[in-house]
Amino acid sequence: MKQYIVTGMSCAACQTRVEKAARKVPGVKEANVSLLTNTLAVDGEADPSAVIRAVENAGYGASLKGASVEKKEEVNSISAEEDALKDRETPVLKKRLIQSAVLLLLLMYLSMGHNMAGFPLPAFLENPVAGAVTQMLLAILVMYINKKFFTGGFRSLFELAPNMDALVALGSSASFVYSLVELYIMIYAQGTGNTALVHELHHNLYFETAAMIPCLITIGKLLEAISKGRTTDALKSLMKLAPKTAVLYRDGQEVEVPIAEVRTGDIFVVRPGENIPVDGIIEEGSTAVNESALTGESVPVDKTIGDLVSAATINQSGYIRARATRVGEDTTLAQIIHMVSDAAATKAPIARIADQVSAIFVPAVIGLAVLTFIIWMLTGKGLAFAIPRAVAVLVISCPCALGLATPVAIMVGNGIGARNGILYKTAASQEQAGRIDIVALDKTGTITSGQPKVTDILPEAGFTEEKLIKMAIALEQKSEHPLAKAIMTYAEEHHLTAEEVSDFTALPGNGLTAKLGGVTLYGGSGAFMTGKFAASGEIRERSEKLSQQGKTPLFFARGDQLAGVIAVADTIKVDSAEAVKELKNMGIEVYMITGDNEKTAQAIASQAGVDHVIAGVLPDGKEAVIRDLEKKGKVAMVGDGINDAPALTRADLGVAIGAGADVAIDAADVVIMKSGLTDVAAAIRLGRATIRDIHENLFWAFFYNVICIPLAAGFYSAVFGWNFEMSPMVGAAAMSLSSFTVCMNALRLNLFDVHNASKDKKITRKHKKETKNMTETVKIKGMMCEHCEATVKKALEQLDGVESAVVSHDNGTAVLELSKPVEDDAIRKAVEDKDYEFVSIVK
Repeated sequence: MKQYIVTGMSCAACQTRVEKAARKVPGVKEANVSLLTNTLAVDGEADPSAVIRAVENAGYGASLKGASVEKKEEVNSISAEEDALKDRETPVLKKRLIQSAVLLLLLMYLSMGHNMAGFPLPAFLENPVAGAVTQMLLAILVMYINKKFFTGGFRSLFELAPNMDALVALGSSASFVYSLVELYIMIYAQGTGNTALVHELHHNLYFETAAMIPCLITIGKLLEAISKGRTTDALKSLMKLAPKTAVLYRDGQEVEVPIAEVRTGDIFVVRPGENIPVDGIIEEGSTAVNESALTGESVPVDKTIGDLVSAATINQSGYIRARATRVGEDTTLAQIIHMVSDAAATKAPIARIADQVSAIFVPAVIGLAVLTFIIWMLTGKGLAFAIPRAVAVLVISCPCALGLATPVAIMVGNGIGARNGILYKTAASQEQAGRIDIVALDKTGTITSGQPKVTDILPEAGFTEEKLIKMAIALEQKSEHPLAKAIMTYAEEHHLTAEEVSDFTALPGNGLTAKLGGVTLYGGSGAFMTGKFAASGEIRERSEKLSQQGKTPLFFARGDQLAGVIAVADTIKVDSAEAVKELKNMGIEVYMITGDNEKTAQAIASQAGVDHVIAGVLPDGKEAVIRDLEKKGKVAMVGDGINDAPALTRADLGVAIGAGADVAIDAADVVIMKSGLTDVAAAIRLGRATIRDIHENLFWAFFYNVICIPLAAGFYSAVFGWNFEMSPMVGAAAMSLSSFTVCMNALRLNLFDVHNASKDKKITRKHKKETKNMTETVKIKGMMCEHCEATVKKALEQLDGVESAVVSHDNGTAVLELSKPVEDDAIRKAVEDKDYEFVSIVK
């Protein structure tokens, strides 16, 4: 996906126009514009110059994101992002506002200060015509300073794609032209000596309105620009974390170089208190690293030789040397920034409501203004009454609030998530997180730590715990089995050393044997060991209970005597039970999916508080389980392993644990930087809060226009007899505040605590009715590998009505599960668009 910076956009109508222009470019699959960050995200193989040319032909400026950053041997991606988020609007708007305000004050002094308050004027301006001409000149100056509204607005009108600038330009120009006609009549009346008419017309001039409208809209634009800038504060703060230099260790000396010069394999040095410049592996030294900037975890993490360190984290205690493994845009920090930035550039499904309204909003408002003018003229109110009403309708309408309602909330939500180690890849994934009904959790590495640990030590009579452990580590030290590693880890933690053994032999599926001091040691499963050695009834009973708890009892013997049992288990993470409790309190059903047997799975589930267990699932069966769960509601799959990737892709929302495999992270929609499950609940909680904020923004945007447009038109006064008439100036001020209000409402999200479960509401949703799906087999030629399968599968599953597609390049088929009939031509097009040959469909 390529991103472009677009200039000249002022409202949702501009956004729609740029999107339409970009989508017409050959090679563009999808184009989305963010009014918030003024970016255009294009998916496809289109030539960037063609996209830029299309946007420019539509009347806007465009440049490839990062193109203005100084070119180096390797472009610093973070600098490109900083350049894209640079606030270019606020300084320009401030200058325009100051110049406009000074001239407007003079104009207001002339038009209202003298006439209403009796403020003194120079003698030559006491003449009404001279005063009117001066007002006209001041109004022209203010309109010239704000010429952007008029050039952009009238150009959009001529191109039959009116935007917000068109409303401002029409409103201000209508007031100016009407006043100009009045001025000519004044000059004529003064020439004929009709002094009474001159003074009457002098009070009906609207030059101050013509100048006030663009000035007030500029105030609104300035407030909007400032508040929009604050919504990207979280992303900017991430960028500021990026170190500008690194200290490399070369030829026995430490050399400070710009960060862009660091290459993979370089050895870099970090002293206590310094930021780690790039991702790397420690080769010398140990320390504690503050990773809160990336993961949100405030407790420093101990690091030693062989451990990974990430760019922008802080070395707190020790001197270390590390070898660079990821530099430039490959660092964890750069990837996080890309994720947050890309999410802001994408569009949430809920934004389509505003898009659909915005497409017809401005033309509809112009039509309403014309209708207002005609109605008041037909009722005999005259030009002096009808024109201000029509102008007020034009300037009070606010398409900006509609266009900003969704993106500002999404950006703020993304920023909060990034600060807490929760990364939404797209705006759609953030919205989807707030609509989840079911959470499916992988067991190993997700609910549990994924690292077996010693949980119980049960020595037989004549043996102590210490003797049993020492015998076990002597036997297990040469084994590569994960359970053996658990015992060795226990020994390291308790500073126990293993004695050397001889004649070590592994008995696959049964256990181990070795000799120590001429005596044979045995270790293995209960079935193997209890068949060889007599075990007391107490040991048998306790080992059975351990098995029921999901633990693996390992039996050990010395010579012909059973020494005891050591139980090993993959223990649940410290926050797993709390996370499951939080999810259930939110009204979410929690399932655990595991390949373990039913007994072990139920034991882990009871510890974590999970009510629904699906055990004995093979690695390739998780996707089918998710497909079945989706019949009941929106499903989030949480996993960390390579075998979780298909299920993560299949689910409505894929959530990858950050410490997991890269392929799982790539397949997911949300990435949890920490490995704690409570962040899954936090991601859903934040998604709900973001949707709530979007709904509030859309409500106020729609409510504002529905209430204020009839008010400006004088509808309420005519129907209810209210003695209130809205002037164009009041309308312009109200319009300016509407966008500002939407932005400020979104900024309230910054106060939201993603980990506070006390205000969670249990949302009860009706499960989807299970329907009997139809199946069709599509015969396809040209598929050569698994990559081809994945491409065809993704294309077909994007069709409305296709629930799933099982694709085989060996058989040349795609078996479709359909929830409703799908046109053959649509299936043919989906296949052929990916350059494969469609053969036939067997129903």
